[in-house]
Amino acid sequence: MMNDYLQNLNEGISVDCVIFGFDFDQLKVLLIQRESSNSINESQFSLPGDLIFNNENLDQAANRVLKELTGLENIFLEQIGAFGDLDRLSKKEDREWLESIRKQPDARVVTIAYYALVNIHSFDPKPSNFAKTVTWQPIDEIKTLAFDHMRILNQGRQYLQSKLKTQPIGFNLLPKKFTLSQLNKLYEVIIGKTLDKRNFRRKMINLKIVKKLDEKQEGVPHKPSSFYQFNKKNYDKLVKDGYDNFGF
Repeated sequence: MMNDYLQNLNEGISVDCVIFGFDFDQLKVLLIQRESSNSINESQFSLPGDLIFNNENLDQAANRVLKELTGLENIFLEQIGAFGDLDRLSKKEDREWLESIRKQPDARVVTIAYYALVNIHSFDPKPSNFAKTVTWQPIDEIKTLAFDHMRILNQGRQYLQSKLKTQPIGFNLLPKKFTLSQLNKLYEVIIGKTLDKRNFRRKMINLKIVKKLDEKQEGVPHKPSSFYQFNKKNYDKLVKDGYDNFGF
């Protein structure tokens, strides 16, 4: 059975997934800690990823790998680029780990990277396969990752920042009900700068892409804020009319 599994692997192509989450304070990324007989290799974190099978397309591979390593499934994934630099296996600990799990650890591998935005409170990732642990880590606290995954992570963040200017994709990181302060904070942590709260609130309301609900926060130590909801109908109308300036 294992031989069939190995024979079906394409050792030249892999997929890696940058999964973003937001806890109302920080932008986070889902990382795995890989299983290893060597405690040094074991401590290294990486993006969820693995080789593809010969009988699946890239999207199928990304969804399969994510489910196998973290338990996440049925989430939106979008390609952000390909990574195939010659120095991808330059770190000793990465080579040693590959030697323990692959027939051809020195084979050149090109990876296709994906990104996704999920509501961090709606998922409960579980480690499996060669993932020892699965954890959400603040993106600004991540200094090193296995292979070239820091490069992939940084490109994923740049992609997110760029896309936020033309599409209000940040709503995918929030629950269905949120406050404007939470939405404002989300934009700040993604683009990396402080925004004028009044201008932010005015633009969101004037665009009519948020709908005020007849509900307020409960049990908070400050004046309760009203809850809002993403108004997809009005957003779709703006897009149909050619509007694409959702940035700040």
